[in-house]
Amino acid sequence: MDSTVFFIILFATIMHAIWNAMVKHHPDKAVAVAAIILGQIPLSVICILYFPLPVKESIPFIIASVLTHQGYQWYMLNSYRVGDYTNVYPIFRGFGPLFATLVSIIFLGVVLKLTSLISIILISFGIIFLGFFGTKNKNQFDVIKYSLLTGSFIGVYSLIDGYGARISESAISFVSFSFLLSALIFPLVLKLNNYENIYSKVFKDAKLIFWVGGTLSFIIYIIVVWGFTKAPIPLVAALRETSIFFSIFIGYFFLKEQITSKKIISIFLIVLGVIGIKLF
Repeated sequence: MDSTVFFIILFATIMHAIWNAMVKHHPDKAVAVAAIILGQIPLSVICILYFPLPVKESIPFIIASVLTHQGYQWYMLNSYRVGDYTNVYPIFRGFGPLFATLVSIIFLGVVLKLTSLISIILISFGIIFLGFFGTKNKNQFDVIKYSLLTGSFIGVYSLIDGYGARISESAISFVSFSFLLSALIFPLVLKLNNYENIYSKVFKDAKLIFWVGGTLSFIIYIIVVWGFTKAPIPLVAALRETSIFFSIFIGYFFLKEQITSKKIISIFLIVLGVIGIKLF
């Protein structure tokens, strides 16, 4: 991977770890997630007004992106309903790039070097390891099922957004339209999941996440999608998820969390994968 792309994406993962820490430590994950998604609206509107519109050929990709993000949000909320954050989050974030890689190779004819493939696997399993060997739930089958389904949607929307941004000629406008439409449809997802008074709860209990987390997540994903246009999507998707590596250290230094042997193994696998992506 080109050094410029590599380090810009790596910088984005650090910012991702910051808003992820905000969500992780909010007592109501549905409210925190809603604050992130709704918090993307202000910058989306500004970018739509000031950046060139995506070309018409990218419109089907925008529609597909919006629909896929709804699937992601649906299964993510259900994942949080059936399992603890520390279980489900690592599983679906780690499975996302792995799924994107499988689809790319099997259906899209993408050819990756063996070293790149091994690097993606190391990062993905390093992340998934944190969830699979976390606290066991009575409904562990549902935890794994919903987490893997969520991860599948992450992999699919990564591919759609990557190819759509390449066609659109404006990654910023492409993401802005996708995020704005997704946020407008999101109330339906909440309603179907029986979440009530979510807006009042966001502005009462999650204002900081709305403004800071929403803004950061928008900027980060713009960077990631830009990366999709400059490097193979599976590699960028895997590198993006190394934010969990930084989350571990944010937890240790600022949130008084312990670094366990499980986390050390995860760090080791992720670092090996990152080195592989950079060197090979």
